[in-house]
Amino acid sequence: MALDFAAGCVGGAAGVLVGHPFDTVKTLGLYKGLGSPMMGLTFINAIVFGVQGNAMRKLGRDTPLNQFLAGASAGAIQCVICCPMELAKTRMQMQGTGEKKSKRKMYKNSLDCLLRIYNKEGIRGINRGMVTTLLRETPGFGVYFLAYDVLTRQLGCEPEDPYLIPKLLFAGGMSGIASWISTYPVDVIKSRLQADGVGGVHRYGGIADCVRQSVRKEGWRVFTRGLTSTLLRAFPVNATTFATVTLFLLYMRKDEECAPEPQAAPMQPLQPQAQATSI
Repeated sequence: MALDFAAGCVGGAAGVLVGHPFDTVKTLGLYKGLGSPMMGLTFINAIVFGVQGNAMRKLGRDTPLNQFLAGASAGAIQCVICCPMELAKTRMQMQGTGEKKSKRKMYKNSLDCLLRIYNKEGIRGINRGMVTTLLRETPGFGVYFLAYDVLTRQLGCEPEDPYLIPKLLFAGGMSGIASWISTYPVDVIKSRLQADGVGGVHRYGGIADCVRQSVRKEGWRVFTRGLTSTLLRAFPVNATTFATVTLFLLYMRKDEECAPEPQAAPMQPLQPQAQATSI
């Protein structure tokens, strides 16, 4: 299991390096609030890969359903870190926007942002958007791991394959796209709820009210706004993350086992007995 966490750290770091430039396209304030994801994504990936790998071992059989369940459990657990981290990022990006515009920054950094929210609103404030984060991450990571497992099997990814790396990159990128497409509408609502209250103005009374107001004012297209830029970022980031984790597990296991050859199963490093996978 320790190897899963280590692989997640390495893969997360690689994903952040690749995704960093794309944040300038997606975010409102270019690099504002980038400190939070830079610090947190590596840790989040470690949690996701570790939980997913351990869940697969507990479930025993390597089936599509178990891949989905293991991924979903990993997605749910990492929400404890993901939700506050994304709240800080959203609030940092919202500085200087809204009705009360000001050149003076309210938050010095992501940690200062979370501390100020906690002092004002308590634990509930820190976890604003937790329900929508769970609704996004739980099925999203299930789809993520399931898609990667199916694609690597269909592509015939084997350790000896000379085209292993391009295949892993393609499978990882497409898995990221599948995950985002399946949960993007929920992400839109989550972001709006986490941004609500900036400047002292609260617009939404909850998830249902946010959905209702958003559709009434902007139509159903509101749920796909920004999807293109998100998918453009998702492919290279997840391609890099998954390929890095898979190769790390593959070669670390070879060193551990020294002599024994891996079991003859497609993408063995990603299977429960061998190891895990993540966004």
